[in-house]
Amino acid sequence: MKIYLTRHGETDWNIKHSNQQINDTANNLPVTDDDFIDINSTGIKQANKLAKKLKSVSIDLIICSPLPRAKQTAEIIVNGRDIPIIFDKSISVREFGEHKGKVADVDFDFTHGFWSYKANIKYKQAENIRDFFKRVYSFLDKIKEEYRDKNVLIVTHGSIGIPIYCYFNGIPEDDNLLKYVLKNCDIAIYEL
Repeated sequence: MKIYLTRHGETDWNIKHSNQQINDTANNLPVTDDDFIDINSTGIKQANKLAKKLKSVSIDLIICSPLPRAKQTAEIIVNGRDIPIIFDKSISVREFGEHKGKVADVDFDFTHGFWSYKANIKYKQAENIRDFFKRVYSFLDKIKEEYRDKNVLIVTHGSIGIPIYCYFNGIPEDDNLLKYVLKNCDIAIYEL
């Protein structure tokens, strides 16, 4: 089984370095227009470029975050190809809770706090890092069982690249997890 992992195309929020997320209904956070962010014109170009790059790659199915920016990217990639797309909220972005829309390392300690596996900080509304990893690890265990003989493209968010990298390589000693965030429409390949 091969897993191809990519992040959605660029959004305007990516340019501002603001944290994007779907609303957290478990904590009764309101749904806003920010929850439905689209890829911008650069993101569309990135997705088209990635589609060309993947044209000769054998992909049996795409598993995609249900958020519009990921869906739009997946639809561009699959255009003209007969590849089913399955949407799975397990690979939606980490819930930022009270940090939603804030600028990293300006409004809160994004680098050494929010993304520290060792510190494992608990927040009022934001998803704890170890809970986030557990969610993504469970997703990977599930697809490993269900699609063991398939080549799967996962279209998701930059932060999902962190626990996926760690699933295959372990938690790095230096706890510098942000270096494993995927850039828009970059691709990482893992083999099971």
